Amino acid sequence: MADETMAGFPPPPESVATLENWQQPPFNRWAFQHLRELIPTQRIAPGPEKSALAYHANPPDLDGIAVTRIGEGPPTVGAVLADSWTDAVIIVHDGQVVLERYLGEMRADTPHLLMSVSKSIVSCVCGNLVAQGLLDPDAPVTRYVAEFADSGYDGATVRNLLDMRTGVAFSEEYENPQAGVRVIERHMGWRRRTDENGNVGMYAYLASLPSDGPHGGPFVYRSADTDALGWVCERAAGVRMADLVSSLIWAPMGAEFDAEVTCDPLGSAVHDGGINATARDMARFGMMLIDDGRVGERAVVPEGWLQQARHIDADIRGAFSGSDSEPVLPGGWYRNQFWFVPGPSGDIQLCLGINGQMVFVDHETRTVAVKLSSWPTAQDAAYLIDTIRAFGAVGRHLAGLGPVGGVASPHPSGPAGVVEGSERGHGRPGAI
Repeated sequence: MADETMAGFPPPPESVATLENWQQPPFNRWAFQHLRELIPTQRIAPGPEKSALAYHANPPDLDGIAVTRIGEGPPTVGAVLADSWTDAVIIVHDGQVVLERYLGEMRADTPHLLMSVSKSIVSCVCGNLVAQGLLDPDAPVTRYVAEFADSGYDGATVRNLLDMRTGVAFSEEYENPQAGVRVIERHMGWRRRTDENGNVGMYAYLASLPSDGPHGGPFVYRSADTDALGWVCERAAGVRMADLVSSLIWAPMGAEFDAEVTCDPLGSAVHDGGINATARDMARFGMMLIDDGRVGERAVVPEGWLQQARHIDADIRGAFSGSDSEPVLPGGWYRNQFWFVPGPSGDIQLCLGINGQMVFVDHETRTVAVKLSSWPTAQDAAYLIDTIRAFGAVGRHLAGLGPVGGVASPHPSGPAGVVEGSERGHGRPGAI
C-alpha cells in the first residue's frame, strides 16, 4: 500500500492522501515529501551563493559499525537505518560527506517535512533578532504581541518561550485527538475543522489558551510555545517567518534548494513544525551549528546564542530532570529550542521532530548526521535512541575512537549536568 499512495491518475480513493490521513501510515511517507500538495506553503528562498558540500574521496563503509540497541534487529548502523523508516540520511564528518542515501521516492532535491526540527531553525532566527537589538529575551511577550494580554501567556517572557517553561495549558499527547497539539492543527490547517465556527487561525487560538501554572517552572514540551515565539519574532522584526528564515538563515547559509513552511488559512506560518527542506540543506544547517554559527567566513547565527544553548547549569538541568523527557534522554536539557543529551564522547546537540526527523551534532567528533523519516507513529523511544547511538558510534569510529558498550541508565545518579558539557567526564551515568 505504501508504494501505491497517490499512484495513478486519478488515484483510486483508497490511496488518496487527505487532511484526515496524511500523518498516518502508509500515507505519511508520501505526504511528508509532498506536503505543499495538501497544505498551503510559503517559499523560503535561498540566496545566489550556494555552499558546496565536500564529499569524501573514498567514503568508508559505515553500515557494519556495531550499535548497542534497545530495539529489535541486528546491532549495526545499517540495520538501524533500514529498520527505522528512513527516507534520507546524510552523515558529515569533519566537513566531508561520508554517507548520503535516499530511499523510496525520496531524492536529493525533495523537500521533506521537518516537523519540530523547525523549532531549532526558528531559534536561529530569534538569535539573530536578539543580536540586532530587535528582540529582548527577558522582555514580556506582551511587549511584542499585545494580544497575549489576559491569556495564559500573560506574564511570560520570551526566555520562557525559548526554553518551554511557560505555565500555559497545552497538552502534547499525540494519540489524543482532543489534546492541544491536535486541536491547534485544526486551526493551522493541518486537519479539517470539526466545528461550525469557522477557522480564525492559529494566532487567535494561541491567544485563547488559559494558564495552567506559573511561568519559569519545569520544562514541559509545548509546541504552542514555539508558535508563540514565532509570532513574537515576526512582530519584533515586522517580517513574516518565511522571509526571516530566508534572509537570516537560508541565504547566508548557502542553501542549495528552496525550503517551504506551511501556513494557516490566514497566512500565518506554522513555526513549531511546518518547515520542509532537503536533507542536503539540513546537513548544511548542522555543519553551521558545529562551526559555532559560521559557514566559511560568514556568520549566520551569533556564536554566543549557540554557546548559551550548549551551556548547562543547575536551573536548566533541574527544569528538565523532572520532565517526561528525562527517562528517554537521561541527563539531558532543553534550551533555545534545542535538545542536548550526554553522549559517549561529549554532549550531543539534537534537533528533533516526531515521526523520526533528526539533526545530530557531535562537537567532540565533528560529526553531523541528518535523518528524515516516516515512522508509523509520532514517537518511538527505541527508534530514537537507536538512531542517536548509531550516529554516535559512527562519529567515534570516524574520529578513531573505540566502541562504547553498555546501556543508558534511565535515571542518572547525582546532579548530572551542572557544568559545561565539554567539561563533563566521558562514560558518565546517563550517557546515551
